[in-house]
Amino acid sequence: GTVSDPSGEVARSDRLAVEMGPAQQPLLTAVFERDITEAEPRVLRGSLGVGLLPGESAPLPAQGVAANMRFGRIDVDAWEQVFSAASGVDVRSTTPPAAAPAPPSASLAYLPTVLAVRAGQVAVDGRTFNNVVLGGSREGTQWRANIDADEANGYVEYRQASAANAGSVYARLARLTLAPSAAADVEQLLQQPSSVPALDITVENLVLAGRQLGLVDIQAVNRGSGRTREWRLNKLNIRVPEARLIASGNWAAEGDAARRTRLDFRLDIDDSGLLLSRFGRAGVVRGGSGSIEGEIGWQGSPFSLDYPSLAGALKADIEAGQFLKVDPGAAKLLGVLSLQALPRRLTLDFRDVFSDGFAFDFVRGDVRIAQGVAHTNNLQMKGINAAVLMEGSADIAREQQDLKVVVVPEINAGTASLIA
Repeated sequence: GTVSDPSGEVARSDRLAVEMGPAQQPLLTAVFERDITEAEPRVLRGSLGVGLLPGESAPLPAQGVAANMRFGRIDVDAWEQVFSAASGVDVRSTTPPAAAPAPPSASLAYLPTVLAVRAGQVAVDGRTFNNVVLGGSREGTQWRANIDADEANGYVEYRQASAANAGSVYARLARLTLAPSAAADVEQLLQQPSSVPALDITVENLVLAGRQLGLVDIQAVNRGSGRTREWRLNKLNIRVPEARLIASGNWAAEGDAARRTRLDFRLDIDDSGLLLSRFGRAGVVRGGSGSIEGEIGWQGSPFSLDYPSLAGALKADIEAGQFLKVDPGAAKLLGVLSLQALPRRLTLDFRDVFSDGFAFDFVRGDVRIAQGVAHTNNLQMKGINAAVLMEGSADIAREQQDLKVVVVPEINAGTASLIA
């Protein structure tokens, strides 16, 4: 219908109203008031109600568009396709406006500026969230939302792409649970780095593939253009009760070379045994505190560690722990450090020292890695009953070692000087 001005001479606005479903409980109600004094009507305010229960409503706000929605399941990707087909606007486009026509503001005006959603399931980007309660708002191309679901809880902001950047995501989450496929999804997205928005995300409790990763803090941006474009990780901090990781790096290509990941890191460890248990290596080490720091790189994405191209250097300094008696093959090089891989004649000679795994006062040394093979010439271990010095190489992927080992039993003043 139309609403005339007080003189009754000119229609200045109209009201579009749609109702679908039974009168006592409609499936959809939509009301838009528009200014029709210009060639293209302009939305003044509006309301959307979808799937509401008796007694619930979607009243018209003073300005903007308010939506109140209740779903058993909502497929966000499908709804975006419907809106894009009808309006010509991709509401989440990461193509900068300079490379594509500017979206018609009149079409965007029909989108909610204030949103309340309750859903049993929400599917977005191929991922499903359960028992979702969401309250959000939109200002131009920036979206803000508070979300609570079985898999996530917290606050999120998303800004669409502009001529200057590929958009941004800002999130502060109390918890986030991701399926094993999440890493593959991110890796596929990173194959087109120009489309990845800047990230500023903090998660107090991240669970990936059923594994508790604790607090995770990420800041990342896109830099450069074309073949020189890089995905730069300005900050990656991970904190669990037994350790803290601080890292930065990038994923980039130079010229026609394949993209390569580089990572500078420092890992401070309070209990190496508990840390390994968290990542599925229980019973390998008991105790052990200290640090490991260095730089590593490999061919491919940050989520696909490629052993044959692995290169870098690191320094380890761990104190007060014990390598336990386990299958050496189950823990790669840790089986070597436990000294169970020594020739049988040596383990027979020193059975009282090594039969239950080597207890150490410290393990320290420098390691250089080239093409997946680790080299050291100064790895030192000191325990109550023996001192051990190692030099040589170990192929990480093939679990093959070529090491020279010096074992000095019964520590005394002389052997202490040898270690020094």
